[in-house]
Amino acid sequence: MSRINLVAAPGDQVSVTGSNVTLVVVAAVIALVALGFAAAFVKMVLSTGTGTKKMQEIAGAVQEGAQAYLFRQFKTLGIFVVLAVILLYILPVHATDNETAVRIGRSLFFVVGALFSSFIGGAGMALATRANLRVAAAARAKDGGRETAMTIAFRTGGVVGFLTVGLGLFGAALVVLLYKGDAPTVLEGFGFGAALLAMFMRVGGGIFTKAADVGADLVGKVEKNIPEDDPRNAATIADNVGDNVGDCAGMAADLFESYAVTLVAALILGKAAFGEKGLVFPLIISAIGVFIAIAGVFMTRLRKADKSGMTAINRAFYASAAISAIVVAVASFTYLPATFAELGRPELKGNPQWVAIGAVVIGIVLAAAIQALTGYFTETRRRPVQDIGKSSETGPATVVLAGISVGLESAVYSALLIGAGVYGAFLLGNGSITLSLFAVALAGTGLLTTVGVIVAMDTFGPISDNAQGIAEMSGDIDKNGARILTDLDAVGNTTKAITKGIAIATAVLAATALFGSYTDTLAASLLEAGETVEGFTDKMLNVANPANLVGLLIGVSVVFLFSGLAINAVSRSAGAVVREVRRQFRELPGIMDGSQRPEYGKVVDICTRDAQRELITPGLLAVLAPIAVGFGLGPGALAAYLAGAIGAGTLMAVFLANSGGAWDNAKKMVEDGAHGGKGSPAHAATVIGDTVGDPFKDTAGPAINPLIKVMNLVSLLIAPAVVALTYGTSANTGARVAIAVAAALIVVVAIVINKRTPIAMGDGDSGKADAAPTQRKKVNA
Repeated sequence: MSRINLVAAPGDQVSVTGSNVTLVVVAAVIALVALGFAAAFVKMVLSTGTGTKKMQEIAGAVQEGAQAYLFRQFKTLGIFVVLAVILLYILPVHATDNETAVRIGRSLFFVVGALFSSFIGGAGMALATRANLRVAAAARAKDGGRETAMTIAFRTGGVVGFLTVGLGLFGAALVVLLYKGDAPTVLEGFGFGAALLAMFMRVGGGIFTKAADVGADLVGKVEKNIPEDDPRNAATIADNVGDNVGDCAGMAADLFESYAVTLVAALILGKAAFGEKGLVFPLIISAIGVFIAIAGVFMTRLRKADKSGMTAINRAFYASAAISAIVVAVASFTYLPATFAELGRPELKGNPQWVAIGAVVIGIVLAAAIQALTGYFTETRRRPVQDIGKSSETGPATVVLAGISVGLESAVYSALLIGAGVYGAFLLGNGSITLSLFAVALAGTGLLTTVGVIVAMDTFGPISDNAQGIAEMSGDIDKNGARILTDLDAVGNTTKAITKGIAIATAVLAATALFGSYTDTLAASLLEAGETVEGFTDKMLNVANPANLVGLLIGVSVVFLFSGLAINAVSRSAGAVVREVRRQFRELPGIMDGSQRPEYGKVVDICTRDAQRELITPGLLAVLAPIAVGFGLGPGALAAYLAGAIGAGTLMAVFLANSGGAWDNAKKMVEDGAHGGKGSPAHAATVIGDTVGDPFKDTAGPAINPLIKVMNLVSLLIAPAVVALTYGTSANTGARVAIAVAAALIVVVAIVINKRTPIAMGDGDSGKADAAPTQRKKVNA
């Protein structure tokens, strides 16, 4: 068997020279252009009206609570960053003559990736907490309120999109300029930093937002029969804070790591397939994505004839995708040669120009197809959501069953669609594993040429949700304005579901590409350990091997356990919120008639403390489970583990996201008057469905996306050490088993402690003071 030649031998490094250096510099400059547009859009958003004084006070409370939570979360995550930096420096690297410099670079750019991910999440949240007020104010306008509100919300999302493409492209281009042939190895650290921080922010933010949301709905809507964002509900401020820390900060960081890790995979494989040009071509595609993002955000304009904001978003997205495909084709014909011999790869067959175009187009088409498919299962005008709404007439049990059915069915179609995209890209390799895997990575890069628009779509959701909350809590909006914000909120639910579907597609594409890099690293390490290549398939990739089969089952199990931990965390924290809100209604009877103010900060404090406590166990599971499997069962079992995690994670993530989105919009449909409207038994049934779906779609589901990539990157980083301790002269069974047992023991202890942690009680256990002062600060405009 011939080795999958993805890793160059020392002394055979691919460099970046001449005109290619110029192109990388141009890519870095284009990245800065994206950041410039982000700054311009920030100025535009902040120049719009800020509404009434009461609206400003409520927005100021949300802004303050969100910033306090995020600062506390970053302090908690600091220890993980320090440990990861040390680990990255200790772990060996291959295929370089500059091992020490590469180790330092990998650790350094891990920090850069983590900082970029944190900055995008934090900056996106900071602007969103200012834009929500402005969207609510715009909806009050007599003329053009709908169009103006939509523009503000989407352009705020555009800022986050520009930050994503700008910082992702700039970081990757900088690594290529500094490390040239060693760039792929250093980029592993960059991608790992982005993925690890995104996972923690996604899990922590998701726990916070859904604990507050579920608690607010169960007491406010179901027990007290008051509106969703009624200021008498002590959980309303925490709910609005949660929209920002979960859906803005968490999801923004998540989409950035999707972009960064996919680009990392493309650069790692591009070096092997296309040589020097393979290190540059993915950057060219990403640079094109900057201009597509700018064009897409400007094209998203709501026309008076449009029935909903989704019409304008779809129109801009599909137009952006078409433009992207055309421009990438031009770039391929201009930059790439017509034969692989001209790339120094005479053993490869086909035309590299058409391989690149085909792969990128597959990714773009996949994004558009997922958008359409997810929209079908989650839009209020489509049959699946309407069927859930009809089921509400027979009670909450049938609502829950209908939503689960929709989620399960949609997961199958989405998985088959993603699988078709992966296999279609794989076929472009004409029998070459190296080229096939690069095509898969290029498909992911192509999908993300529209990432600027995708991120804008995602951030649009929580901004619209918050705007509706601010308007309802203040009471300073008429029926027409309320209708505008309700419609935008329903569109936001759909866009969030769509972006989650696209995010999991990028996770699969990136994971498949990284999986190829992992198996080649194993082959390289085996050769260095003195093993023969003939036994590679049997040792590493044979599923009939019992150890590999066990690894596969563990990989599937980790996805289920991770999801269960996240959902249970929301359940426990929401229980504490329910108790606290009930206590306040009981002990402060003046809340209902407005003579007493709810203690909002106590609920914020419960959600903050629980989120920080609960995110630790899922995080340890994601990082340590691959270490336990790799060192305990061997590198082949670890490969099978990754395969199981990718397969189960794809289905689970789509199921959770789409069922939750469908439940949420079914509730919106009933609140708009269907099946009896607000206050009816059908409404109560859909509220129950929505509370079940909240941790599905906003906590566990989206967190699976970074989970898959974190586990792939951890496996790729530890692969040389696993092989070194398993085979050859460096084999050390005692050390290998000790590492595996230690990793497994830490996970087990964390789970046991997590399970024994009681639900925080509302009475006297929610903080001494009103931790997030509310309704007394003006928004910082």
